[in-house]
Amino acid sequence: MENVIIIVSLIIFLYFLVMGQYISSAMLFVGIIGIFWLGGIDLLNGFLRSEAFTRTASYSLTTIPLYILMAQFIMQAGIVKDLYSLMYTLSRGKPGALGIMTILLGGLLGGVSGSGTATSAALGQIAVPELKKRGYPDHLAGTIAASAGSLSAIIPPSVVLILYGVVAQISIGKLFTAALIPGILLMVSFSIMTLIYLHLNRHEMKEVSKEFVPDHVPVSRYLIVTILGSAMGISIFGGIYTGVFSPTEAGAVGAFIALLIALLLKKVNLEFIKSSLVETTKITVMAMFIVIGASLFGRFISLSLVPRKIIDLLGPLLDTPTLVILIIMIFYFFLFMFIEGVAVILMTVPIITPILDTIHADPLWFGIMLTVVCTIGMITPPVGISVYAVGSVSNISIESLFRTSTVFALGASVVVIGLLIIYPELVTWLPNQMK
Repeated sequence: MENVIIIVSLIIFLYFLVMGQYISSAMLFVGIIGIFWLGGIDLLNGFLRSEAFTRTASYSLTTIPLYILMAQFIMQAGIVKDLYSLMYTLSRGKPGALGIMTILLGGLLGGVSGSGTATSAALGQIAVPELKKRGYPDHLAGTIAASAGSLSAIIPPSVVLILYGVVAQISIGKLFTAALIPGILLMVSFSIMTLIYLHLNRHEMKEVSKEFVPDHVPVSRYLIVTILGSAMGISIFGGIYTGVFSPTEAGAVGAFIALLIALLLKKVNLEFIKSSLVETTKITVMAMFIVIGASLFGRFISLSLVPRKIIDLLGPLLDTPTLVILIIMIFYFFLFMFIEGVAVILMTVPIITPILDTIHADPLWFGIMLTVVCTIGMITPPVGISVYAVGSVSNISIESLFRTSTVFALGASVVVIGLLIIYPELVTWLPNQMK
């Protein structure tokens, strides 16, 4: 009977996804129906009365609105455009250097926005036209912007990392620190892919003027953005690493510095405050609804004993943990191709955690591996969110973008995931040095 309930619930869940239902609503409905079928109305009432409050009242989740508010201050103040103009000036408009600078900027923006969609859309509007001016074919310019934007999934402060930490009960500060080296590896991988692509496709480079035309931006704006932006990054990462700030306190400090930058740039007015607060509220409420839906869905999964069934199925392979991890990562790779990253983590971590305990895998290392796969999934067809964000603002064909972004994704998968499996110290070394 349990197997029938699991199969029927899975069919209902997939139906909701195909029909375009919100992932939070799909998980909530299937969780409620599944718990009712397995445990009856009394058990369901008990979960409905306590689960939503217990999950959303977590202190760890207070980091989400603070980092989102910081991101909104940055986006509303036009700091993204100023940073790209600075990158353009530093690269002197050279095609290869400008592509790498765009990926570096994506990593920096990911570190302060936490939103791959927002970062990809911003770079699609600002970076893609400039890359095209330097001779980049449309599909390569768009792929660079999408790849750079996807880095927000792993570059701290990442909403994906925060929610994984909450579900897996791991220190968010340690997750942020552990993600730094893998995030840099991803940036390096995307940069190398850009250079290789430029070299192998020289014939596609358009014949355009390569004369460097500097942007007319006051030096004072560059100084404000550079000095205070650096202070923001040092405050967040340095404060967490040294133990001066908790992740939540670091988010508050970052939001204050972002507001200070906007004040100095004379961008703060009533519309600025209103837009920032409204967008922060929308994104935060969406995240909380996903947490509630995933919580009830996870309760249903636990009651159905799905984790134990999977462990029994993998029984012959449990003596080779590396093979089990590879199978799990392939499974996640396909999930991230179709479903938004936060929802995937909240849905599946309760299932995967018992398997990790059985094979004695480090949950910190696994969480970083998971965010690397999530980052790559954001540029992989058929539902690469970052690719769609760039395509929607740049009017570049989605099909042509996916052809190039898939090459980037495969290259990064082989290099970064391979290195993290062979050298797990790339993840664990920095957290072990924390105070």
